[in-house]
Amino acid sequence: MYVQGVSTRKGRAISEELCGHSFSASTISAVNKTLDEGLRKFAHRRLTEAYPYLILDARYEKVREDGVIQSQAVLIAIGINWEGQRQVLGVELANRESQSTWRDFLIGLKQRGLTGVEVAVSDDHAGLRKAIEEILPEAAWQRCYVHFLRNALDYLPRKADDDCLQELRWLYARRNLAEAQHDLAAWLNRWQKKYPKLTNWVEDNIGSTLTFYRLPRQHHKHLKSTNMLERLNEELRRRTRVVRIFPNAASCLRLTRALCVEAHEGWLEDKRYINMDVLWEARKDQLRKAA
Repeated sequence: MYVQGVSTRKGRAISEELCGHSFSASTISAVNKTLDEGLRKFAHRRLTEAYPYLILDARYEKVREDGVIQSQAVLIAIGINWEGQRQVLGVELANRESQSTWRDFLIGLKQRGLTGVEVAVSDDHAGLRKAIEEILPEAAWQRCYVHFLRNALDYLPRKADDDCLQELRWLYARRNLAEAQHDLAAWLNRWQKKYPKLTNWVEDNIGSTLTFYRLPRQHHKHLKSTNMLERLNEELRRRTRVVRIFPNAASCLRLTRALCVEAHEGWLEDKRYINMDVLWEARKDQLRKAA
């Protein structure tokens, strides 16, 4: 019940109804702590294979520390291996998102054996971006285009023409980079006079959102955004909303990791998420052309 998001109060009522015996909140908390060792092993397990795709994001939970309610960042990493399977690689808690916290998180993944990252997908958090550049210099960075489009709203007046952003969104459905760049030029020309602030910002920043065009077309929809991780975050939010405020950081990490283990095991039982054979073939073609 705890992992499924049932509150301690409801857990007491259910146990009394079913078993004729109620348990105190402290007893339920003590029982839940037996999860810690298994969750710790999962979070610190050795990573024994390569993950060409890495998706990173953070979400926030309210935690009571020293009598004060604070927001804590839950840092999460999902990897896709050469079998095309999704896996939760890391779940850690930090006081906030910063370059140092993301740096430590990525160093921890590398120390556990993370290798072979070719593309890292995230939002445009400055600290995360710098940490990726420092710790994963071999990886190309894909800025989430969904977050990019949301950021674009900051450069538009409230009563802006809806067609402007819709046309910008369509750029991410093109077959290749050449088509996207051609249509981008047309979009800039069309809207430059009406929304110069937006078009100048887009022209300066859109390049990092088009990295996914380097990949096989079959992978575009999965790697151009952090939506895969966002769906996991939605599931976490649905269950942690019941708790509302965690009594301490350990309890927050315990439940979050337990939910991620549940998702991770479900993914391992599913069929592969994407077909990585097309990436192998693309790499072979590149080597043949280079030769």
